[in-house]
Amino acid sequence: MHRSDHRRLFATVAASAFFAGSVALAAPASAEPIDSTDVRVTVDIEEVKEPGVLAMSIAGDSVALSENGSTLLIRQFTGTLPTVTVTDTRTPDEVPEGAAWAVLGNATDFVGNSGQAPISAGHLGWKPDLIDGGDTGLVSAGEEVVTVVDEPTQPGNNVGLVDQELLVSTFDSGAVAGGEYTVDADLFLRTPADVAAGSYTSTLTLSLFE
Repeated sequence: MHRSDHRRLFATVAASAFFAGSVALAAPASAEPIDSTDVRVTVDIEEVKEPGVLAMSIAGDSVALSENGSTLLIRQFTGTLPTVTVTDTRTPDEVPEGAAWAVLGNATDFVGNSGQAPISAGHLGWKPDLIDGGDTGLVSAGEEVVTVVDEPTQPGNNVGLVDQELLVSTFDSGAVAGGEYTVDADLFLRTPADVAAGSYTSTLTLSLFE
């Protein structure tokens, strides 16, 4: 076969191969499916149930004492502790067995703003008052704590608010779970009659324990 005939034959085969490939890559005549089926997807999402909590809130962050009931020997300054609320949103089965809660308070010394000698926290006392203890009778206010210048009203209670003193408590947290309880207290500062004049400041810290 002549060389030119070989060239024509090669060109013909190559063109045929290219054409055959083009036919294989052509799009289908129709894009519609032959058949289809739906699958229903469902999910149940439950409400998130947060566990209950035991918490304390105070209706204010300050109290100003004013002179009231002073005598020739003792000066007295009184005021009322802002209402303290203990809220327990737990269910009884969320409360540890045998648990009990209490709110305790203690104060720092009264510091003067003009360099006068401080007044010991032992001169500050209180008389708790249970406003709402619920219906169980298991929430109770603490006893009166008098000052170092007073005669004890019961053994060892004339120490003032130097250490942790009881404001309100229950001995059975589970029995009072789900309730809200409120308490305040009469505050009184009692000093010698010759106490230095001026402004004084103390910090009374209330803490909830269980």
